[in-house]
Amino acid sequence: MKKTYKVEVDCANCAAKMEDAIKKIDGIGDATLNFMTQKLIVEFEDGVEINAVMQAAYKACKKVESDCVIYM
Repeated sequence: MKKTYKVEVDCANCAAKMEDAIKKIDGIGDATLNFMTQKLIVEFEDGVEINAVMQAAYKACKKVESDCVIYM
């Protein structure tokens, strides 16, 4: 399943670091965070609990940029 989320991220470098961190989370097949459009596209693996995986993604993003926001 693929879902798109609106995000608030302050710089392109941070967006790239967040994308890399999100891709490493169990349950995520692929992820793309576009700084220009402020959108996160996540492809989930089959059978995962999406809310739990996205909470892990949010925590990973907060480690990179403490004031980032993912609208879930």
